[in-house]
Amino acid sequence: MTSARSHEEPGPLRRTGRAVGHALHKPFTGTAKGIRKATHAHGAGESGLGKLIELHAVNGAGDVMITVALASTVFFSVPTDEARGRVALYLAVTMAPFTLLAPVIGPLLDRLPHGRRAAMAGAMLARAVLALTMSGAVATGGLELYPAALGVLVCSKAYGVVRSAVVPRLLPPRFSLVKANSRVTLAGLLATGIAAPIGVGLQTVGPGWPLYGACVIFLGGTVLAFTLPPKVDSAKGERKAQLVEPHAVAVSRSEPGRGGGGRPGRAWRRERNGEKRPGLRSVGPSVLNGLQANSAHRALSGFLIFFLAFLLREHPFSGQSAAVSLGIVGVAAGVGNASGTAVGSWLRARGPEVIVVSVLALALLVAVLAALFFSTVMVAALSATAGFTLALSKLSLDAMIQRDVPEEVRSSAFARSETVLQMAWVVGGGIGIALPLNGVLGMSVAAGILALGAATSVRGLLSTAHRGSPHPRVA
Repeated sequence: MTSARSHEEPGPLRRTGRAVGHALHKPFTGTAKGIRKATHAHGAGESGLGKLIELHAVNGAGDVMITVALASTVFFSVPTDEARGRVALYLAVTMAPFTLLAPVIGPLLDRLPHGRRAAMAGAMLARAVLALTMSGAVATGGLELYPAALGVLVCSKAYGVVRSAVVPRLLPPRFSLVKANSRVTLAGLLATGIAAPIGVGLQTVGPGWPLYGACVIFLGGTVLAFTLPPKVDSAKGERKAQLVEPHAVAVSRSEPGRGGGGRPGRAWRRERNGEKRPGLRSVGPSVLNGLQANSAHRALSGFLIFFLAFLLREHPFSGQSAAVSLGIVGVAAGVGNASGTAVGSWLRARGPEVIVVSVLALALLVAVLAALFFSTVMVAALSATAGFTLALSKLSLDAMIQRDVPEEVRSSAFARSETVLQMAWVVGGGIGIALPLNGVLGMSVAAGILALGAATSVRGLLSTAHRGSPHPRVA
């Protein structure tokens, strides 16, 4: 009996070891369970949205690691005048080719409705490889760094396009598109906030270490992408837009052939089954006007990033160092962005058009006040407001595209909208780089950018909101 009992009951040393192991293991398992509970709440776990939320958090963490490495090389390591040249070169070398490549992303992804998980995994894996490639060049800041940075940008945008197109397929019951987009985006922001100081810490070890961290993160994301539900790759139930009535396509169209003869043209071949493949001209006025308003927000973001970065390096806030001044603006913008995303996660009773108009008016008001009463407080307030309004406006634009654009061309719509927004950001950043370092002048230009966006978009958005939408489940 004694022998049998000794085998069944562990000794004091073993019990102590188990207790210590459990104590060390519990914080990690508890944190993981807490994260899983949050991401899978309100039906997101059953629908698969929770998996996408976790994947986007990984994506945000990896991207910020690369951003930390590039910022340290391109901006912080050189004097202001040289930094201006380096930043301008970075924008030119990466954004000019991106303008040519980005319109191709959407049509390519339109042809992969059954390979969305593989597309997101491929974007993750490519960035892991590019991060390793950049780790050797980041210390010297050589020109070979820029093609790799371009590749990272293209892969990041490709992932974003597919992710946005996937959200409607993973929508839980009684979930609006704005709310779902907010949940996904908020997870990315939180992961960015956690990963950014880790990246800065790795930067102190060596310039390539944040990129090694990014490589590991993206490899994990590659695996995680394949854990998304199979329905992400299914075309079942996808809406096909019919731009013409079936009986209207009765006469075959011809186009001139050689020798003056005619042959059925592409338009006829596309319509002969009574349907015509939808085009991006059918996106509707809401999406177009929403894109114009978002372009103003994105241009403002690019402008403030570069103008304030150079302004505060040369003329920091009163009584503060340049690093502290930049930190104040950066934290304000980050808090504003996270707040806007959080607000979007519980908005229910307002359509996206109303949200876009409201936040554009708010941003314009604060920009005018910052120009009239330029001070540390007003600059921080404008940064926070810009982050807040940018987040809510982009969530609303995504909801309009997901609501109004046919599934067949939704990826193209997202790709083209991202291209326009990226170019608006570059234009705003270019203005910020070239503008004289005068605070009042800068805030006046910021107000002018928003005023232009309001003039081109508000009337159309209010008209659409007044008419109403046949798709009420958006906000």
